[in-house]
Amino acid sequence: MLLLNKRDSLKSYQGHYKRNADHQIHLITDCIYMASDEGRYYHKANQVDGTACGIYLFADPDQKIEVHFNNLDVSCDNGGLVSFVDGWELNGQFFPSPEDHPRPMESRYREFCNERKVKQVFVSSQNVALIQYRMPARGSSFSFTVRFIKNPTPCNVLLQNTEDIVTLRNYGRRSNCSISALFPAAIRVVSLDVGVVSTGERAIEIETGTLHKVGEQCQKRGLEDYVQIGGSAGLDNAGLLLADSVCGIDSKPGDRSELIGCGTSTVRLVSSGGFDNSVTVIMRELNEEDIAGFLSVICPIDGLLE
Repeated sequence: MLLLNKRDSLKSYQGHYKRNADHQIHLITDCIYMASDEGRYYHKANQVDGTACGIYLFADPDQKIEVHFNNLDVSCDNGGLVSFVDGWELNGQFFPSPEDHPRPMESRYREFCNERKVKQVFVSSQNVALIQYRMPARGSSFSFTVRFIKNPTPCNVLLQNTEDIVTLRNYGRRSNCSISALFPAAIRVVSLDVGVVSTGERAIEIETGTLHKVGEQCQKRGLEDYVQIGGSAGLDNAGLLLADSVCGIDSKPGDRSELIGCGTSTVRLVSSGGFDNSVTVIMRELNEEDIAGFLSVICPIDGLLE
């Protein structure tokens, strides 16, 4: 698998993706290329370069990404390679993290070369996908078509807007789901229903309020379902630095916000499968006033606090 190692590229290119009319071909000219349009994409190597590059595709939170390769002229003989990744990868880290993805890691990517036609149609499990490629031979090329399809049960979401309100649910399943944003963020819970109402029950819900610090309250009550709020330096949330963990039922949690001083800000819903869990949060990019104040967690990121 190709591993991209461009530490600042996603942040630098965020918001500078290409938007063209649907009938036009999207020409890929940058090594790190972000795109949020359906349509046909084309890349041709104009110089001899063995650099690993990536086309980062993203859709709305409630959509999946379908990719069909139209043609592939990439030789294996000189190290050429093209791959589809179910999610995003950078610096060897993945979103969604291997622990939170419904598919095993080995089935999340497919590599190919020396294939003129790739018959398989690839569909991401969430609203982001990645085409990685290495084109050492001048004149090598490939093209593919992107289509967005509805995702009725979104679990993992990578946000692109600098401010958004999103609801995370487990749909009664045993799964871990997360919302992540590639910027330091203020995160406020506006509605919480986690670890209280059993799956399949329609009992009267009695508000418990928000129980903070899972280790002290939720897990002491024997609950395995909770929400983690925190950040990490990279895409993977396996090493999430926690600002808070919450559970309970609370329709009006108040104005408390966690200020996450990390390159990736995350809300992670951990579910045992025994409860219908949901949490609604507002995430917005930190401003200068936020950064000058007290941050809930701080990750070692170059330039964040300069």
